[in-house]
Amino acid sequence: MVVVRGNLLGLCKMWRVRRARMSLWVSEDSWLRNVARILLLLLGVIFCASAAVLTFGGYFVILLCKNYHHFFPESFFPLPGWLAVVAALILLPAGILAISISVRNSRYRQGTLMHLLLVLLCLQVSLAVLTQFYSIWMSVELKNTMGQAFNQYNGTNSLTRGSGTVDMLQKKLQCCGLQNYTDWLKGSAASWHFPLEKAHIPRSCCKKYADCGGDLNQLDQLFQEGCLRKLQDQLYYGMKFLFSCCVVLGILELLAGASNGILMSHQPFYDFRFLESSVFS
Repeated sequence: MVVVRGNLLGLCKMWRVRRARMSLWVSEDSWLRNVARILLLLLGVIFCASAAVLTFGGYFVILLCKNYHHFFPESFFPLPGWLAVVAALILLPAGILAISISVRNSRYRQGTLMHLLLVLLCLQVSLAVLTQFYSIWMSVELKNTMGQAFNQYNGTNSLTRGSGTVDMLQKKLQCCGLQNYTDWLKGSAASWHFPLEKAHIPRSCCKKYADCGGDLNQLDQLFQEGCLRKLQDQLYYGMKFLFSCCVVLGILELLAGASNGILMSHQPFYDFRFLESSVFS
C-alpha cells in the first residue's frame, strides 16, 4: 500500500509539472502569435504606403528616360522603372492581404500572401541588380551620346536636330557645356562661324535668354555647370532610390513571410484522415 501510494504521489507530481509546462508553453505560444499578428498588421500598412513610394521612383526613372530619350537611344533603358511599377502593383494587394490576415486568419489568404511575397522578392532582387548595372553602364553611355551631340552642335539658330536637343538640355538642366561652359570655347570658332577674335557660347546657356548674348564677359548671366554631371546625378539618384527601396522592402517582406508562417503553423490544415484506406475497408 505504501508503495502504491508513493507511486500515485509521484504520478500526481509529474502530472502537475507537465501541466505547468503545458500552460507555460501555451502562454508563450499565444504571445508569439500576438506579436506575429501585430507585426503583420504594421507591415501591411507599410507595404501599402511603400507601393506609392516605389511607383514614384519607377515613374521618375521612366520620365527621365522619356525627357532625355535622345541621350538614351536604347528602348530598354526605362526597364528598371517599369519593373518598379510592376512591383508596386503587386505590393499593394500584398499589403491589403497582410492587414486582413492580421485581423482574421484564412488559409487561402495566407497562402496567396506567401506567393505574392515570393514573386516580390524575385522582382526586387532583379531590380536591385539592374539598378547597380544600369548606374555604371548608362553613365558611360550618356558620356558617349552627349559628347557626340555636343560635338555636332551647329549653333542656337540652326535647325539641326542635335543642336535643338543640346539647347533643350541646357535650358532644362540649367547647365552649359558637357563638363562646364569652357567646353564651348574649344569649338565655337570652327563650328558656329563666329569670328576668331571673339568667342561666344550658345544662348541656351543664359539664365535670362532675352538679356544675354552668350558673351563671356557676362559670366554672371551664364550657367557654368556641365550638363553631363547634372544628368548623371539625376540618373544616379533615381537608381540609388530604387535600390534602397528594394533592399528595405526585401527585409520587410522576409519579416512578413516569417510572421505569416508563424500564424500558419498554428492553424493546421484540415484533417484528411478519412482518406486512409482503413476507413474504406
